[in-house]
Amino acid sequence: MAPWTHTYLSPQTERRMCCASREPAQSFTQYIDTEAGTGKYNPSTLEEHWNSDHMRSVRRRMLAGETLSECEVCNDKLLNTDVYRTYFWHLFQHKYDEIAKTTDETGYTTMKPVSWDYRFSNLCNFKCRTCGDMLSSSWETEQKKHNMTNLENPNNAWMRPEVRREITKFQDTQIEQEFSEAVEDHRIEEIYWVGGEPLMYEQHWRYMKRIVELGDGTGLYARYNTNLSRIRYKGISLAEDILPNIRDWQICASLDGTGAIGEYIRTGLNYEEFVDNFRTLLPLARNKRMMRLDYTLTLPGMFDIANMQKLANELNVEILAKVIFTFSPDIIMSPLALPRKILNEMVDKRIAEMPLGPALTDVLTQLKNRPNIEEQWPEEHERGLRKGKRRMLTLESIRPNNICFRDIISTCPDTLAWWDGIDAG
Repeated sequence: MAPWTHTYLSPQTERRMCCASREPAQSFTQYIDTEAGTGKYNPSTLEEHWNSDHMRSVRRRMLAGETLSECEVCNDKLLNTDVYRTYFWHLFQHKYDEIAKTTDETGYTTMKPVSWDYRFSNLCNFKCRTCGDMLSSSWETEQKKHNMTNLENPNNAWMRPEVRREITKFQDTQIEQEFSEAVEDHRIEEIYWVGGEPLMYEQHWRYMKRIVELGDGTGLYARYNTNLSRIRYKGISLAEDILPNIRDWQICASLDGTGAIGEYIRTGLNYEEFVDNFRTLLPLARNKRMMRLDYTLTLPGMFDIANMQKLANELNVEILAKVIFTFSPDIIMSPLALPRKILNEMVDKRIAEMPLGPALTDVLTQLKNRPNIEEQWPEEHERGLRKGKRRMLTLESIRPNNICFRDIISTCPDTLAWWDGIDAG
């Protein structure tokens, strides 16, 4: 249903079918894109994108029953086992019959998007080690401060001052206009607030307040993926002014580990503050779907699974689990960086430690059936792991923290020996 109902925009104003679709880059390559961008800023309006050659091709192929390469994240369950395609079907299956009535043989549709994932900028107060500068202004600032960015690389062209001015102008005029018109025309049925950090966005508070004022909150489903470091903004309360006034909502509160391990993975996290904010919102939830811990499984996170499950049990909430994307051999934060024998033994041990929720059990079990970095890149994996370790050590040298990666894995001698055996050069 996504190509008939949903529209996505990255913080650099790259458009895609959805945030998980693997497509060629337009201007600047994102982390799961299949082809590099030109580095030249060439934005498109929603009107230009919605019935573009590519989107019409997507719809034609879907109607013909083809399996789309753009959809392999869902097809092959590369992120989690509860795939995005299923989400869109559950939400918009009532619109299914409209497709035949509104879509011609070229794939052109007169249906308009009612589901929005607009990331108004990369504004974020965290520097999660699973993230990067395209999705975090804090990462971007750090990269520039320590001369870690090569602006000659076309993929980094969005950070050049003259290009950044063009992007900001397009965001402040075209993007704001598109979203504002949809709000004022009562055309928003679902919003995915994600970032950056969406609760840092002024737009979140302004548009959600306006939707409520227009009386459209009763028809709105709002999803949040947030670090939950802020739940108030300029006198507006998420708990008092927004969530009680919309039809339905879901908050996936991002937490990849508890205590010191969580604060290591997500630089900027104050664990106790996170738990306090979560507990503040929890009484508003009418079912377990509405408040969940969003857990991206990382290699350091593998050493805190029991504590994550204990926290979920204490809060009486579910864990929404997924594994960090591993689309290149240098993603050493991924459990798939481990040698096969060590990975499988670790998975078995974690599952045996204590009863885990179904989503977490599924993601862990899936690790035993997915190719690890060595199996996926047999000729490149050693070079990739060296690069990944260098990057991790560099970040540890510039980010003060009570623990380091080596401290976290030290409880597993085999993992420690593997780590020490990687020559970072």
